[in-house]
Amino acid sequence: AVESVAQVCSNCGVCMGEYFCRACKFFDDDVDKEQYHCKDCGICRVGGKDNFFHCKKCGSCYSVTLRDKHVCIEGSMKNNCPICYEYLFDSLRESSVLRCGHTMHLQCFHEMLKHDKFTCPMCSVSIFDMEKFLRALDAEIEAKFLHMGKGWIVCNDCWDTTRVYPGMAGQRKCCHCQSYNTCRVAPSVLPA
Repeated sequence: AVESVAQVCSNCGVCMGEYFCRACKFFDDDVDKEQYHCKDCGICRVGGKDNFFHCKKCGSCYSVTLRDKHVCIEGSMKNNCPICYEYLFDSLRESSVLRCGHTMHLQCFHEMLKHDKFTCPMCSVSIFDMEKFLRALDAEIEAKFLHMGKGWIVCNDCWDTTRVYPGMAGQRKCCHCQSYNTCRVAPSVLPA
């Protein structure tokens, strides 16, 4: 006879798993994972319900340390990791939310840092507060007085454009947010 899915078999009394989710029809004996079901995500997650919250706008569960401290991007976890291309939403690997709101696996984030990549692979925004670094870079540029020639730069952090001239100190520096995370652009590609 076919019986409905349950944690304990109605015929023999055997427990199918220490953790049981009726919604997902999921069983697991390793409760050290601290599984819980998120109704909003529609799946079971690991790590303990008290350690996570569901962000309605992003559409995923995040660590409580990110509550009111992350930039929301709708469906940001319903994408592949930009480094390893594994789907993030149901991945068992820990994820990281960057300052810009884009997401990736924490392990991939650390690999990126090992290779001296300090900008988001999706939008090029700086992944850290670069203030101390930028002050040191200002001093170095002042001492060397670099010359790039006349042209335009666009900032990858605030998206502002700046006109640069020969002889300007700090010709790679955004005049709006003071970041050096810039690139040269031709006037024809400037936003209208």
